[in-house]
Amino acid sequence: MMDILFLLLSFFAILGAVGMVSFHQPVHSALSLILTIIALAGFFALLSASFLFMVQIIIYAGAILTLFIFIIMFLNVKEANLPKEPNKNMTLFLGAIALLPFNFLILQAFYKMPLLSAPLEKDFGKIKPLGMELFTQWLLPFELISILLLVALIGAVVFGRKEEA
Repeated sequence: MMDILFLLLSFFAILGAVGMVSFHQPVHSALSLILTIIALAGFFALLSASFLFMVQIIIYAGAILTLFIFIIMFLNVKEANLPKEPNKNMTLFLGAIALLPFNFLILQAFYKMPLLSAPLEKDFGKIKPLGMELFTQWLLPFELISILLLVALIGAVVFGRKEEA
């Protein structure tokens, strides 16, 4: 059953990713990205990583992609204003062909990895060990990233503000 579910989620993740890069309308691409992100959340659920599953659904599929779709619809981009891409399919095909050696290299490295023989820890995928690790060992980088995001937010507000006449 797990194998069938894995194959089904893989199919939807690949389908969403292909749709994201091949659709011409930005809204359709964003909806395809939602499909991919929900399929990735399903992978986290299969791995018993409940926290990552919930973060993927609530933060990425819920908040961030809703913001993407809102901005796309707010901009109201007309079909005439979209760039003409006469060779888009050929470019995507050549890009996929160019990435094949890299994919084979990753697969080769994956198959050389040793298999996990020991069972997983009892609290694998739970929130408490993640929080303990984040706020003990990784407290300084966590706070530095929060300051960096705050500075980026302030910069976006400053640059986005209109000049008063």
